[in-house]
Amino acid sequence: MVYVSLGGEAGPLALGLSELVRLCLVAPWWRDAPGRTAGKLQAVADEYREDMPDLDRRRDRAARALGLDPAGLPSEAAALARLVELSRGPVAAACLGVGYEGDPLDPLFVSTPS
Repeated sequence: MVYVSLGGEAGPLALGLSELVRLCLVAPWWRDAPGRTAGKLQAVADEYREDMPDLDRRRDRAARALGLDPAGLPSEAAALARLVELSRGPVAAACLGVGYEGDPLDPLFVSTPS
């Protein structure tokens, strides 16, 4: 699964629908992740949870509805680490996004968030 933003960023998100669903369940704010540090990502996650205080309950309910065990979902940190891994490895090279002018789009992650 590849993501292409209107802002000129592109990159792989997941290897298959199952992995993408897990990412969206545990870090629904993932689109705010590119280029951010770990501290800024935590602030984004905290803000998201402030706006939706029952996020964990909703996540678990959605997971069960999809036949997934909520306890088997990755952590937010693991899901974001996977995004970084995919954006830098051979999958990213095979999924190079190219803009209208033929230039490569910016990767989702230039370096590991820290």
